[in-house]
Amino acid sequence: MEVLYADKNMIERILPCEVVSADVRGDDPSASLFPEEAALVSGAIDKRVREFTIGRTCAHRALDNLGLPSAPILRGPKREPLWPPGVVGSITHCEGYCAAAVAKQHDMLTVAIDAEVHDVLPPGVLKQVCRAEELEWLAGAPQNFSPNIHWDRLIFSAKESVYKAWFPLTRRWLNFEDVRVTFEPTAGVFQAHLLVTPPTITDQKLTAFSGYFLVRNGLVITAITLPRC
Repeated sequence: MEVLYADKNMIERILPCEVVSADVRGDDPSASLFPEEAALVSGAIDKRVREFTIGRTCAHRALDNLGLPSAPILRGPKREPLWPPGVVGSITHCEGYCAAAVAKQHDMLTVAIDAEVHDVLPPGVLKQVCRAEELEWLAGAPQNFSPNIHWDRLIFSAKESVYKAWFPLTRRWLNFEDVRVTFEPTAGVFQAHLLVTPPTITDQKLTAFSGYFLVRNGLVITAITLPRC
């Protein structure tokens, strides 16, 4: 099958210039793993192996785009990618799409991306993801967009990005209900308010993340970056 590269502006449109990325739509026959990476999915089902392979290949290309040599990206105890020294980054994949974004640690404290198929959440998931105030907002969420935005899926994706941004900084778990997300719909911006005791990051209390979102080509994509001041 022919590799279908994503619109080159898709992921970059919601990332600052200090962050570089690579993404793929569909399959990528050229995708490959280092032996150390292949060992991580030994025995997994074919679909999982393919997603992992394309995701890691995107990460290798992103590192190359950052001017760094490609290297095995292994996995930490919480299944988080272990980046080379001096690098922060994130990998995401959903049906038909994989992406990776990386930055140098002297530019960014954390980088997080998440991609989801643009569709309503499965039954029962919404109440697990949303706080009462978010459910109230959803009841009157704006619908004057083309295509109509599935805001429930967007909240889910935003909170996934929050966790990916949070964990490398704190090494702590964060539940869905520990975050309240608000949107500036026309600006493609969201705020993620942390409802836990704020950690101190580089002498500052971390109380919220700012992020961007994009709904395009049947996908919802969210991104969070935290510059090093």
